[in-house]
Amino acid sequence: MLKNKYLWIFVLIVGLIAPSVFGEGVSDFERVSPFSVKDLWLMKQARAIIESYQVDAEEKKISEDKIIHEAIRGMVGAWSDPYTRFVNPDQLKNEQINIEGQYGGLGMYIGERDGKVLVISPIEDTPADKAGIKPKDQIVKVNDEVVVGFDSQEVVNRLRGTPGTAVTVWMRRESEDDLLKFDLVREIIKIESVKNEMLSDNIGYLRLTQFKKRTDIEAEEAIKELIGKGAEKLILDLRNNGGGLIDVAVNISSFFLSDGKIVETKGRMDRANEVYNANLTGFKTKIPLVVLINEGSASASEIVAGALMDRNRAVTIGKKSFGKGSVQLLFNLTDGSGIFVTIAKYFTPSGRVIDHVGLPPTIEVDGDMDKDRSKDKQLQRAIEEISKII
Repeated sequence: MLKNKYLWIFVLIVGLIAPSVFGEGVSDFERVSPFSVKDLWLMKQARAIIESYQVDAEEKKISEDKIIHEAIRGMVGAWSDPYTRFVNPDQLKNEQINIEGQYGGLGMYIGERDGKVLVISPIEDTPADKAGIKPKDQIVKVNDEVVVGFDSQEVVNRLRGTPGTAVTVWMRRESEDDLLKFDLVREIIKIESVKNEMLSDNIGYLRLTQFKKRTDIEAEEAIKELIGKGAEKLILDLRNNGGGLIDVAVNISSFFLSDGKIVETKGRMDRANEVYNANLTGFKTKIPLVVLINEGSASASEIVAGALMDRNRAVTIGKKSFGKGSVQLLFNLTDGSGIFVTIAKYFTPSGRVIDHVGLPPTIEVDGDMDKDRSKDKQLQRAIEEISKII
């Protein structure tokens, strides 16, 4: 107790005299320091207080790496951008799981908005989809742990696990008074990004679930297959498509646009400002087109829908899209950690911003995706509208 008393007095006294002690070296130090000496001394005091007085501090030793990583995480969070985020070395390695296209989990894209972790969209035929989880459901609790206030990556880490293991997820849905409980079993999630079928003798149906490395190649093959089966009109379904690679979105948009702007990115640095135009070569089709979107359509799917709508190439049907229209760039740090930074926002060909706004459809139709085609009101309206096109 006496030791802590003297430590407190020492911190107080040194806190008052520190600026004068540093003397002439302050200006040189401040040239290389990310913070002023005064601010660094404030952090020093905070750490000394926690290590001296926090009830578990003596038994619970925290590594220097963890302390500095959490300090960086807090600093990054001060900008209140859910997509600008710090990841430690282990988390950065885990980011590769999404790129590889399969992982042990529940099968849903999640993101942050207004301090809440929300479902962007469930992935078709996964545990999340089969359980009835919907876009914009808020994740409140995972097993016995309340995750309100967590960032999206922390929630992802709790949702993923060994395939075959159970997890309980509690959701808040706008239309429900009580929390919804979902008892789920993790699976290896294998994502099939392109599906197609004929809906009638002359109407083809192309469903894209995400935009990954080969989605454009597979989509081209699918469209050619549908045309070969007699498709004279096409319904492009981007509902519950959480996005993916911008280059793939541009390539797919280029199938339906001979030239001109598809999307523009605008940011503070030169490399963030870019106009993406339609490819002048490659596969092209003038097939009449209707596009389906909903609250789970985000990012790259919004780029495609926005381009086709603004360029008067397609009518869009469904609900307003999610509104995730920004570009993140990974900056690697020297210890293997990294920071994903939002460097630009997407703008449609007409100059509309997507981020936090979303795209309203040409024709708004309530309803959810349904495996029973006759009960899918949005799809039925799409069939009705495309049938009018001669």
